[in-house]
Amino acid sequence: MTLQLTVSDEVRALAPGFTHVAVEAYELTNGPSTEASSALLDDAAGRLVARLEGRAPHEDAHMAAWREVYTAFGSKPSRTRNSAEALAKRALSDAGLPRINVLVDVYNAVSVARLIPVGGEDLALIQGGMRLVRATGQEDFATVAGGEETVEHPDAGEVVWCDEAGVTCRRWNWRQGPRTRLTERTVSGLFLLESLAPMPVAEAEAAAAELAELLEKFSPGARITVHAPRSAA
Repeated sequence: MTLQLTVSDEVRALAPGFTHVAVEAYELTNGPSTEASSALLDDAAGRLVARLEGRAPHEDAHMAAWREVYTAFGSKPSRTRNSAEALAKRALSDAGLPRINVLVDVYNAVSVARLIPVGGEDLALIQGGMRLVRATGQEDFATVAGGEETVEHPDAGEVVWCDEAGVTCRRWNWRQGPRTRLTERTVSGLFLLESLAPMPVAEAEAAAAELAELLEKFSPGARITVHAPRSAA
């Protein structure tokens, strides 16, 4: 893998059941959401309903595990939901899932259908390697608030993904910064699928395989590599 991904010992101690699978992709084609990517999101919402069998997303065992970890690092999971739970809640609402762009639609669909947090980063915009750490509170998080660019700082002890330039995603997988997000200009991407026990590692691998297949479908000719799961144990 061309990009180094590391998980700090502090995060490993906090969540010994954490595993992540990386999907590395080059020669991607992106653009505005299409009928096909929109249909993929509709299908994912249907798969979610079948998976939950009438339960709320937070009642799923995997989502409950994420809530426990969020609480452990000082975040209120009912206010700052992990990305998969937030998308699932949106999918079940009248508003439905947002249509962003083709690449984001694809990984959001996998996240919703399989109830696993999935994030996408533009490889060309990442500076240095990426690290999952507990923040000191001094790190920069470049974001947009009220239509204006601004810099925030994570809470001390908060789990964040960061590169050499600062935080790329706050509260583990709650809010991605705009600096490295996938845009219609993106041609290379890193997709991270993150799971906790009790989700079997094989299920996270299956989600990564589905994502790779969809990326190939929507970006014919793309070069895609699914990397072996990395456990925090």
